[in-house]
Amino acid sequence: MRYELIIFDNDGVLVDSEPISNTLLAAYLTELGHPTSYEESLRDYMGSAMHRVHDLVEERTGQPLPADFDEVFHARVFAAFERELEAVPGAVQVLEKLAADGVPYCVASSGSHERIRVGHRTTGLDRWFDEGRVFSSQDVGRGKPAPDLFLYAAERMGVAPEKCVVVEDSPLGVQAAVAAGMDVYGFTAMTPADRLAGATRLFSDMGQLADLLV
Repeated sequence: MRYELIIFDNDGVLVDSEPISNTLLAAYLTELGHPTSYEESLRDYMGSAMHRVHDLVEERTGQPLPADFDEVFHARVFAAFERELEAVPGAVQVLEKLAADGVPYCVASSGSHERIRVGHRTTGLDRWFDEGRVFSSQDVGRGKPAPDLFLYAAERMGVAPEKCVVVEDSPLGVQAAVAAGMDVYGFTAMTPADRLAGATRLFSDMGQLADLLV
């Protein structure tokens, strides 16, 4: 294994949550008078922390989102997760292989700790992630595309940035990994390859990742 730590993004990489959450986000923003399509939600917000939604809406419209926006949105998302969420095909096999080979790994997500845990519990991925392997944008001052979250995860796991690889599916995540001085493998199952052009390597089948990392 050429890397000493594998850092996974969560949404779209481990759990197939992006279609669910972006459908709901587009609908809720539209409901609040900020017409947004599913495609626009993916383009503008995929891979980002919630503060980006607030910042972009206020920047574009001059109007802040309601104070309870995050609470209402997450309630809708978690309810949908309980009904619909599944692990990304191949994710379990990758985690099994890394665990069997003793390769350190963790998750570093723009989502809240609660969102990560709900998703993992619903899909059964929680068995692979104890508390020491879970990092959220809540843990740092700035979310992606700032490198802070990935640098924080590497520090907590005791691995130098240049010995880490990040697995990402969003342009913001790729930017953050590059800014952190880490290699990044871009997962193109949902994101066009040209939008992840800054990645060290691109791949489309999560089940192949363990072999690609050797």
